[in-house]
Amino acid sequence: MIKIDLITGFLGAGKTTLIHAYARWLMGQGQKIGILENDYGAVNVDRMLLQDLEGPQCSLEMIAGGCGPDCHKRRFRTKLIAMGMLGYDRVLVEPSGVYDVDEFFDALYESPLDRWYEPGSVLAVLDANLEQALTPGEEYLLASEAAGAGCVVLSRYGQAGPERAAAALARLDQALEAVGCARRFASGQDVLAKDWAELTGDDFARLAGCGWRQARFAKRQAEAGFASLALLSLDCGPGELRRRVQGLWADESCGRVFRVKGFVQGPEGWLEVNATPAGFDLRPIREGQAVLIVIGEGLDGPAIAARLGAELPA
Repeated sequence: MIKIDLITGFLGAGKTTLIHAYARWLMGQGQKIGILENDYGAVNVDRMLLQDLEGPQCSLEMIAGGCGPDCHKRRFRTKLIAMGMLGYDRVLVEPSGVYDVDEFFDALYESPLDRWYEPGSVLAVLDANLEQALTPGEEYLLASEAAGAGCVVLSRYGQAGPERAAAALARLDQALEAVGCARRFASGQDVLAKDWAELTGDDFARLAGCGWRQARFAKRQAEAGFASLALLSLDCGPGELRRRVQGLWADESCGRVFRVKGFVQGPEGWLEVNATPAGFDLRPIREGQAVLIVIGEGLDGPAIAARLGAELPA
């Protein structure tokens, strides 16, 4: 049977970064893995961030997001059927930050997937700098994606520090209480709170073996209606881009921006852009594409393009 892991978490929480490190560790154990991406954008930025993993031990697959629940379930099931015949030891699934976790288990218990796959670990990535003010839809997504997790993995722990991390876990517990779920994480149980640069083989072994939990909560339709925009032809360097992107959160005419990701050309090569209200990161990357993806609610494309000095696709 192929173990299949689900890595959940808010948009921008750090799922792709965790998968990169986790996949490296699995390959170091001699495992052949497949990574299934569901990128919530017109360009699959997250797949590009994992491109250096591709080789004899790892392949990358994708499902296009934003097509509606029924369509997405069919695509997910079809892709897993194709991957089930490729001899993987483990498959890692990174869904969009807007995801119904039950879809994962429903698919695995249907024929023929139940003959090839068994659930491995469900990991919920939680930003230690999590904003305390969440919309009802965001609060529901936060709770539903963590309720059945075998482990909540705190991202940006070294940056946030213990106090902010504790506040993020307390906010998660509030969200779980709001949906009638009995699970709690503020005590530190089933939580990995550590700077990711210091993760050890024992930490990754813990993630690979943490499994998942059955957790009851009041299920409802998620209220968050995220949309995405692709922006092209940026005409500024990294420093100016930082200023422009950070201005999106102060400009109400742009809508409610939740995350900006993509690539920009720097003086010495391509840089990965990853920005949320909590921070702005630029990191070198081997290859990129001149595009930014803006994700949020009620987005005004022309206002965002003007703010960034970019162009919307024709």
